[in-house]
Amino acid sequence: MELFSFIFGAVIGSFLNVLILRLPLKKSVVTPRSSCPSCNHIIAWYYNIPLLSFLFLKGKCAYCKTKISSQYFIVELISAVLTLALFIKLGLSLEFLYMSLLVYICISLSFIDFKYKAVPDYLLLIVLILSFFATSFSLLDSFKNAFTFTGAFVLLNFVITFYIQNIKAKILKDEDLKTQEALGEGDIPIIATIAVVLGVKGGLLAIFLAAIFAIIPSIYSNLVKKEIQTPFIPYLIIGMLSVYFFDLENILKVLF
Repeated sequence: MELFSFIFGAVIGSFLNVLILRLPLKKSVVTPRSSCPSCNHIIAWYYNIPLLSFLFLKGKCAYCKTKISSQYFIVELISAVLTLALFIKLGLSLEFLYMSLLVYICISLSFIDFKYKAVPDYLLLIVLILSFFATSFSLLDSFKNAFTFTGAFVLLNFVITFYIQNIKAKILKDEDLKTQEALGEGDIPIIATIAVVLGVKGGLLAIFLAAIFAIIPSIYSNLVKKEIQTPFIPYLIIGMLSVYFFDLENILKVLF
């Protein structure tokens, strides 16, 4: 069953690549069939086997030999590994089903945010709704955690945004900072999702880890790419999954 869950996750990952590519462009995820982005040749099924085809073809199109983005392989591998990890943690259960769906949407959101620095609102709504089914907290506690956590971060976002737009912009004399916000609109539903799944204490730890994970990429974007906006959703999700899988909240209780 462990092997099957890994293979199943890789297959789902292949479909997630379609979602990541097509949803932001408002294209159908059903038709047309997958094709090479360079030569537009329809990809035969035996060249479209998750993980294996990418390795066998050495990351190149079978028809035009153009290099294929490593994103396809990475998404399939992440999906496979996380599905296996969820199966080991939860077994074959309804919680496994709901949490798997939530994780799959989170993977899609992360890579869409990396590429476009914006995500579809309906995916955010879906992941938030799924979190209420995937959590071990009661419905009342889940709502309380979501409202408490989200409200606190909306207030924090206001304070930090005020600092960036009115103080930092003047100090650095950077006009672009006058319209920058600390958190994007898409971050808030993910923060609410984290609170629902992990609770307030686990959520705070997840946010702290997300900030740590985002530091180096943010510095790189500012200094090398000259981009002031860093997609934060991927790091929020990495923080959430780190706490969820490694039970970090309980480990900290033991240590401190």
